[in-house]
Amino acid sequence: MSETTLAAEPKAALPKQRAGGSTLARVARYATFRLLSLAVTVVVGVYLTILIANMGGWVDKIQRGEIRESVDMSLALSPQFKNLSEEQRAKLRDEQIAIMERRFGLDKPFMVRSLIYLKNALTLDLGRALHMTSDSGSTLVRNILLERMPATLILFGTSSLVIFFVCLGIALALSRRYGSLWDKVFVLLAPTSAAPGWFYGIFLILVFAALLHWLPFGHMVDAPPPENDILYGLSMLKHMILPLVAITMTSLPIQTYSWRTFFLIYSSEDYVEMAKAKGLKDRDVERRYILRPTLPTIITDFALTIIAMWTGAPIFETVFQWPGFGRALIQAINAFDTPVIVGETVIYAYLLAITIFLLDFAYALVDPRVKVGGGQGRAG
Repeated sequence: MSETTLAAEPKAALPKQRAGGSTLARVARYATFRLLSLAVTVVVGVYLTILIANMGGWVDKIQRGEIRESVDMSLALSPQFKNLSEEQRAKLRDEQIAIMERRFGLDKPFMVRSLIYLKNALTLDLGRALHMTSDSGSTLVRNILLERMPATLILFGTSSLVIFFVCLGIALALSRRYGSLWDKVFVLLAPTSAAPGWFYGIFLILVFAALLHWLPFGHMVDAPPPENDILYGLSMLKHMILPLVAITMTSLPIQTYSWRTFFLIYSSEDYVEMAKAKGLKDRDVERRYILRPTLPTIITDFALTIIAMWTGAPIFETVFQWPGFGRALIQAINAFDTPVIVGETVIYAYLLAITIFLLDFAYALVDPRVKVGGGQGRAG
């Protein structure tokens, strides 16, 4: 091998190395920018929630009133307190109130405490609940939320998987039979998705629980819960039937109609007709030339559906008395339990930010035309 060839080999490798480094740098810049923008959104959203949950400081007045009432009742039951003079009683009462207010941080101005709440919330240092407790008796907000999280994940995770695969299969079938009876049925049913899941849930409970007595009114399992694992699982499945049907009734028609429309649009493209003319099987044409180009749109639509489920979870879980994350938020609002409200908002905000962040990169995985971070076809 000549010296000219040896000298040329490193030069030929330079463009590939630079291209690889440029791609990584572009992706890193894009990921950093998206994370910073989402972080700002989360911080602003959580801080506004803190202000709203405290009603601009009005909850502090309620809490101070409860502290005074609690101290007065405690001192009234003390025999030693009755033997003190009026001046001593007032001094002791003020000291006890000051101790309790320091314990709850009420000795600091509200705006100062709101920033402390923000820092603690973003770091998931959620502190203790004011009124709520977990089933084990813990007042730690972290324990209260972690105890209720699995129930919500089981219900909405299962319903999301069912809706995705059922809608995808039905939409593909309808796109093959455009104008058929079932196609017209789903076109007519699409507007029914305007009603939320809890709306259908109320009617399902009235019919199948109150009138026919076929299924339970709500809750996650029977009371008392079965001790056998198999019986426990069967009991949970029985209680999940009505919630799953309610979620499916509000999501399936519009999702199926939308995805069927996407498939019809892409099936009329010239490259699809060319693929059919080449003799490719219908399944191959559908998978490679129709399904794959529509995946970015389908993923976006499905992600928005999941977000809508999360935001509707408080009312939905309350209707079915499902002991999940959403129902805990309603209970916290009714009890003016600010730490629990803020804690749930933080977790919702993180889930939303993670979903949006992953959605950007999902485009690049399912559609090679999308380049993350710059150039033509830039995502985001």
